Amino acid sequence: MPGTTHKYNGARSSLSEWFSTPQGKYVLEWELLQFDNAVDDVFGFCGVQAGLPETDFLRQNRITFRFTLALERGAVLAADPLQMPLASQSIDLLVLPHALETVSDPHLVLREAERVLRPEGQVVISGFNPISLWRVRQAFTRGDPGAPWDARFISLHRLKDWLTLLGMELNGGSFGCYAPPFARTKWLSRFGFMENAGARWWPIAGGVYVVRAVKRVQGIRLITPAWRKERARRRAFVYTQRNGHAAQSNGHRKQRYD
Repeated sequence: MPGTTHKYNGARSSLSEWFSTPQGKYVLEWELLQFDNAVDDVFGFCGVQAGLPETDFLRQNRITFRFTLALERGAVLAADPLQMPLASQSIDLLVLPHALETVSDPHLVLREAERVLRPEGQVVISGFNPISLWRVRQAFTRGDPGAPWDARFISLHRLKDWLTLLGMELNGGSFGCYAPPFARTKWLSRFGFMENAGARWWPIAGGVYVVRAVKRVQGIRLITPAWRKERARRRAFVYTQRNGHAAQSNGHRKQRYD
């Protein structure tokens, strides 16, 4: 926005590095499956991924024109998600993998998302859940913790409120990564049983969530070209004239028969 400065947290690049650790791979593997399911049935002309260009979160989508937007290396378009250099109502699908947790104004990112999406366009968002063991792990981290512990976890309830205010409606999503945030693969594997148990017994306590929302626009109506309206008006006028002549002829006939 003109005249306003926003700080873009450099943690995004370190989050990419974190995804190469055992802990990060555990999260990324689950998230990619959710994104695959969320974008598979979305069609249109243009799809955009904002952030984390090293990973293709649109890999299962069939939109022909797709590209990444981020300040990190590897993005097709070097830009800040806080100020997307995209035309209003030009995007059919937008994915925001952890794009809200490392910016100074996450609500502004959502406003930008609402602006660039076409009516009935879809947005897919992932985030760390503050109602989970991962938030407990973050609370005990001090100093310079690095990603993802330096991110601001946003609850799904708050995210839903923000989306509702912008006229967007959740139409799918899930929680996952119920195992404690162990750093070693061995311990993550041992607690793998918690995935099924957590989804059944404490479904909202997963470490990560992925949700999809659709942009709803009320009162949309088809605006026909002026020449079509004029042609329709002329046809109606001719039809009225014909009916008038017909009625007049019938009147004369009645007079004759009388």
